[in-house]
Amino acid sequence: MKPSDYPPPFSADEFVAAPGEPEIEVGVLIVGAGPAGLACAIRLGQLLETEPELAERLGDVPVAVLEKGKQPGSHLLSGAVVNPRSLRTLFKDRVRTSEMPFYGRVEHESVYFLTPGRAMRIPTPPTMRNHGNFVGSLSQLGRWLAERAEEGGATILPETAASHLLVKDARVLGVRTGDRGRGRTGEELGNFEPGSDVHARVTVLAEGTQGHLTGVALDRFGLAGENPQVWALGVKEVWRVQKPLDRVIHTMGWPLRAAAKYREFGGSFVYPMGADMITLGMVVGLDYRDVELSVHDLLQELKTHPLLRGILEGGERIAWGAKTIPEGGFLSLPRRLHAPGLLICGDGAGLVNVPALKGIHYAVESGRLAAEAAFSALQRGESPWRRGALSGYDESLRSSWMWEDLRRVRNMRQAFGRGFWLGSALAGAMTVSRGAFPPGNARTESDAGQALTRGGAAASYPAPDGKLTFDKLSSVFLSGNKTRDDAPNHIRVRTDVPTNVAELWKHMCPAQVYEVVEGGVEVTASNCIQCGAITAKGGRLTPPEGGSGPEYTLT
Repeated sequence: MKPSDYPPPFSADEFVAAPGEPEIEVGVLIVGAGPAGLACAIRLGQLLETEPELAERLGDVPVAVLEKGKQPGSHLLSGAVVNPRSLRTLFKDRVRTSEMPFYGRVEHESVYFLTPGRAMRIPTPPTMRNHGNFVGSLSQLGRWLAERAEEGGATILPETAASHLLVKDARVLGVRTGDRGRGRTGEELGNFEPGSDVHARVTVLAEGTQGHLTGVALDRFGLAGENPQVWALGVKEVWRVQKPLDRVIHTMGWPLRAAAKYREFGGSFVYPMGADMITLGMVVGLDYRDVELSVHDLLQELKTHPLLRGILEGGERIAWGAKTIPEGGFLSLPRRLHAPGLLICGDGAGLVNVPALKGIHYAVESGRLAAEAAFSALQRGESPWRRGALSGYDESLRSSWMWEDLRRVRNMRQAFGRGFWLGSALAGAMTVSRGAFPPGNARTESDAGQALTRGGAAASYPAPDGKLTFDKLSSVFLSGNKTRDDAPNHIRVRTDVPTNVAELWKHMCPAQVYEVVEGGVEVTASNCIQCGAITAKGGRLTPPEGGSGPEYTLT
């Protein structure tokens, strides 16, 4: 039995619309105020400074950014240890690294292999070395980047979800935003506001992981590559602690199981956030097979280890959240990242280096390159709707250091489908050979296409005590979730599924959205924090009402 045997009631065509009369007209429309979208907006502002005539031709709003969260940063979550390379390139002499909202530079790091009672320090793999990088909160970095984008002339529209791609004659002309103020069955409430058609000369999709319109565009324009994208789910907490942590820590091994039959790939991180806070998280590939596996509960189990207990002793949990991460890497990249009038960048494009645990600087770099491609296609005598007018974006990506980074580690994630020990040996050989071994490319298998088993993972999860370990609902409350109880359901799943599929979704979801009932599953969509795991494992997340979802501030 596989989740893919029970596909959701979803068609990409449902979210493609013919453009009506433009209610809002902008020059470049960016969907998503994450690091990729905001870097794109910042770079466009820099370029338009040099060509005021072009800025004038683009109208009253030359650059607009749509953000579905309450504000920029509300839906952003990552580890995060940030390589500053792309930010330095983006800002050049305008902003120094010391002025960016980081907690400090990585001076020390440790990697441990865990057993239930021991932590054995091992040499840091070359791909995971972070000395000289910076620890930060992606949510805080997003808010800071939004301020820089607005200083450069961008208009940011928060609480605005992009629901439909506007397409005419195979050209993208903008997006339609989602309605607000509908009831649970779709009826118009007293505060109803219909969505608007936003027309643009160039539309940049920077939606992040599991981007709704990105998936629609990949299907509509035939952009997807040969291999399906695969994802991991990360669940993280921020703690105020008694003792400062002087290093970044990564762990592998327990509480994940090494046998190939489980396909459990991942690990944990612990990063210092100044003298009195730390962030810790658990990341697990969503190609696992055990219907009882829960990343949220694995994180609670991890905290019972002596290594983690010592760090958290006397502390207080102050934030929590979850998000998916694209893990397919080089092999799962779309074959093209542009179409007439359209560019795709950041996590939505799959630009993440899994062995290095890095994607933020790739998002920033791809956003910058997308801005330069859009700027070039907007010059007099050119049209971004001409076939191939935006192909310079793909060319610049393929000639960038990002492309070579991803090519060298292209087969590493796939190797761990053979189990932890064999996967580790193969990854070591790939590192030494700089990607030359093995020759050729592996294949990825979809997360929803994995056969389900019942492996007993839940037997070891600790009971929540409200001090060290916590349940899912109290965690959702800590995320600041803003979704109305009577909002329409934005989650597409088959509800008449076998017990194994229903239990998979119940355990998988960190926000307790799914409950097993007789004959299938029941969905409580108002709990959803929009992590995207359901899209990987057999359902489909669509845009909820703008302004709903989590209100992250420290993640």
